[in-house]
Amino acid sequence: MGKLFVISGSSGVGKGTLLKSFLSKHPDFKLSVSCTTRKPRQGEIHGINYFFLTQDEFDNLVKNNEFLEWAEFSGNCYGTQKAYVERKLAEGKNLILELDTVGALNVKKIIPETVLIFILPPSFEELESRLRGRHTETEDAIQRRLASTKFEIENSKNFDFKVVNDDIERALKELESIMC
Repeated sequence: MGKLFVISGSSGVGKGTLLKSFLSKHPDFKLSVSCTTRKPRQGEIHGINYFFLTQDEFDNLVKNNEFLEWAEFSGNCYGTQKAYVERKLAEGKNLILELDTVGALNVKKIIPETVLIFILPPSFEELESRLRGRHTETEDAIQRRLASTKFEIENSKNFDFKVVNDDIERALKELESIMC
């Protein structure tokens, strides 16, 4: 039986970079594939990047309680299918979900042995600097992300582990000590 891990953290904290480094060193771990109602972007493949569903298909899965967690962002729905996760774990795969804190806590309620890991920024100021340094969002969007960060950090008290991403190599070693 495989193990289930959920990685959470605020936007700009470096979850993606950390996960990419971890997965390149540990091919025995697999990043879960989520369902979404958004249209595929160029190069995305159904079943590899996402399971692309119609709104009706997604709504039926919700109605039939087939998601571990699901949420709506920017007019599109995203969710983690229970059957997919259970199948991968039964195959002996170590599976990683990258979710917000609410989704992570929902997964833990349904599968209590899930290991929740929250990635923290070195400081709130550093996170703000990273978000501004991207030059991809309006001031209003940055302020919304920062407000959301406070909520997520408050929810992180319910996580099994917290990893501060102050140095990618050090954070990666800490992540490996938790997961391997």
